[in-house]
Amino acid sequence: MSLSSEEIVQSIAKSIYDRKGMNIIAIDVRKLTSLTDFCIIAEGNVSRHLKALSSEITEQLKAQGVAPVHVDGDMNSDWIVVDYGVVVVHLFIPEVRLKYRLEELWQEGELVPLDIVMEEV
Repeated sequence: MSLSSEEIVQSIAKSIYDRKGMNIIAIDVRKLTSLTDFCIIAEGNVSRHLKALSSEITEQLKAQGVAPVHVDGDMNSDWIVVDYGVVVVHLFIPEVRLKYRLEELWQEGELVPLDIVMEEV
């Protein structure tokens, strides 16, 4: 069974949330680019947290029969990219996310409602 790009987005968002990732957004960019269908942007506290988020995403999707095309970044990275072709995931530490502001690059895209319940602090 193959997952749709929308199902991959929801699975990734849940994986990030389950590992305590923060400020998760998904943007539908199908009308803006032919490179991918969706971009997910999220944060982890430190480089090790980003690696844990990346590992959780790849493990959960691998269990569902979906493997990444490419992963860029390592244990010491402050920005990890997990590319599934139809979905590209950007994991940042907060300072780096603020510096590059990818949300602004895709501001004409539509935000995707995520099927996760965010806890209030």
